[in-house]
Amino acid sequence: MNHSFSDFGRKLTGHSGILQLMDDLGRPLPEGVTPYRLGGGNPARVPEAEAMFRREMERIMAEEDGFEKLISLYDPPQGRIGFIDAMASFLSTTYGWKVGPENIAITNGSQSAFFYLFNLFSGTFTVSDGSVRRKKILFPLVPEYVGYADQGLESDTMVSIPARCQYYDDHSFKYFIDFELLESHLENHDDVGAMCVSRPTNPTGNVLTDSEIHHLAALASKYGIPLFVDNAYGLPFPDIVFIDDAAPYWDESVVLSMSLSKIGLPSFRTGIIVAKPEIAAALSNVNAIAALASGSGGQEIARNCIATGEIVQVAKNYVQPFYQKKSQQAVAWIHEFFAGGDFWVHRSEGAIFLWLYLRDLKITTLELYKKLKERGVVTVPGEYFFFGVEDPVAQCHGHYDKCLRLNYSGPEDEVREGLRLLAEIYKENR
Repeated sequence: MNHSFSDFGRKLTGHSGILQLMDDLGRPLPEGVTPYRLGGGNPARVPEAEAMFRREMERIMAEEDGFEKLISLYDPPQGRIGFIDAMASFLSTTYGWKVGPENIAITNGSQSAFFYLFNLFSGTFTVSDGSVRRKKILFPLVPEYVGYADQGLESDTMVSIPARCQYYDDHSFKYFIDFELLESHLENHDDVGAMCVSRPTNPTGNVLTDSEIHHLAALASKYGIPLFVDNAYGLPFPDIVFIDDAAPYWDESVVLSMSLSKIGLPSFRTGIIVAKPEIAAALSNVNAIAALASGSGGQEIARNCIATGEIVQVAKNYVQPFYQKKSQQAVAWIHEFFAGGDFWVHRSEGAIFLWLYLRDLKITTLELYKKLKERGVVTVPGEYFFFGVEDPVAQCHGHYDKCLRLNYSGPEDEVREGLRLLAEIYKENR
């Protein structure tokens, strides 16, 4: 029997970059092919973070009924009360933010949170006079996280501003927000429901500076729209940030998304949203309908670590230096293996990825991805990250089909050999 899906069903089940990425992450390669997994978003295992969470799990197991209470009860849709209280207290005490429990909502991973947020603030709106309007999510800088691209329930709900690009003498380059284009778009389009950025940026490792994030927040306030800031790799944890000009920021125009994944708990799917109360309440309501409740495990394991500030110290003292060292080593290998080519690496300022631009590549990175996979090297083609741009080939500096996202967080021998093979296949196709 053949089944037909709704338009929404076909949209969610069709081909997408995030589906390919996650499939590559878990699906074994053909027999006899050694895998070099440079594509997925799995964080590395940092011993000090694992030891902290192991200790907390042992505490739970040792408490009377601790394990049973953890696994046998639903939490409220907003999240685990003790965890929310700890999070609100930490943020208000540490940063002076006017944040209470009413400002916090927990979702089953930040990916779910953005699905809810995008569809709360984009799509079809019926206004008080009965008229209908459509609104979109505006991304001030592309390339941007592939997982956003297909999250709108309705079609044509994402629009992006191409980045400015600056090149440096050391085969590095950097994207910047084109504020002139951004402000022109906001001034001339009344269909923007919200803006969204990741900080650090997935896939490039770009970190928006404090002045850039303040500028975006001011624009959000001016136009009466929220600014979503995806802080999955940022401060205060997991602190995978390699520049100094990137302090945590929140005000009532900002919806700040945090996560426990990149600090070491990806399997527990714990997204943390900081927003004004009405948005936090809306997220809780949607979470109740879509997921009934949020998962308890990650919240309980991390609760004491947040309350005492230990999670921040582990991030600062162990997680951040761990990734920075791995990033520097991977960049050095790229310079070694790609020497003589027209290659450019986005300045590594944070996150767990490198963004490689192969300017003289004669094929697209989608084609290169297939050739690499035959040799066991799994990457993510850059084309998937330029969504919401009317003409990405013309507007995105030629980068649209000449870039790859590379995850450098795996074992050193695997990353090194994967980069060596990538360089070899690139040189065959330049």
